[in-house]
Amino acid sequence: MPELPEVESARAVIAGGALGRRIAAVDDSDRYVCRPHAPGEIAQALVGAKLTEAHRRGKSMWVESVGAGRSRRSGPTLGLHLGMSGKIVIVDPDGDETDGGDYWQRGRPPGDFRFQRFGLTFADGGKMLLIDPRRLGRVRLDPPVERLGPDAAAITAGEFRAALGRGTAPVKARLLDQTALAGIGNLLADQILWQARIRPSRRVNELSRPDLDRLHRTTRAAVAAAIKGGGVHTLRIVEQRRPGGHCPRDGAELRRGTVGGRTTFWCPAEQN
Repeated sequence: MPELPEVESARAVIAGGALGRRIAAVDDSDRYVCRPHAPGEIAQALVGAKLTEAHRRGKSMWVESVGAGRSRRSGPTLGLHLGMSGKIVIVDPDGDETDGGDYWQRGRPPGDFRFQRFGLTFADGGKMLLIDPRRLGRVRLDPPVERLGPDAAAITAGEFRAALGRGTAPVKARLLDQTALAGIGNLLADQILWQARIRPSRRVNELSRPDLDRLHRTTRAAVAAAIKGGGVHTLRIVEQRRPGGHCPRDGAELRRGTVGGRTTFWCPAEQN
């Protein structure tokens, strides 16, 4: 599932290829992906407008707009969520993809848009598409981003202690709580806890201030490394998250269990 690093890559695709272009048409016909909007509702709000700024908090993206014509008035906000398999693809007026991450490296030829779930067509003929084979993405106007916790890529040490150090939940479950800390998914959480040498099932009320500060540092470091490397799949513990996988530091065989309802791997020798 896309986590913060993959969503940041998608936000960069939008920022680099979709801003400042007049919207001529909108394909919002997929009732499931565009729920709760009826077909045509998003189109009515966006046709004639321009996208101006692309934002991200955690795994959620939203794009600001200005109104039609010469109006500089703020328009609706377009919210985009990638779900399990979504990709943002920019298509030039000739039909060639100019950007879109690694979607086309998964064995699908250029120009194969069979899994398009939402699309903007610009006045110059170019397009911005949400390609989503599993149809688990989401597009909506004015998304409730205020419900999200601080972004994991920018959270301060004080914010982190306040978000993570309350209650009795297992620390991994709290890392995955998007209202506490936005952007951490299952794989990234295992990497963070492995780097911090903390057992995923430890209760947050058992963590000392040094534990929390170490977790904060490893969270920021793991997120930065995944963004730089191109995704969470590049992180050290992720390739070992399998039966028979071993700790990259000491070689111990990783344990596998369920924490917070999610499959979890950890090193029994170092994470306590």
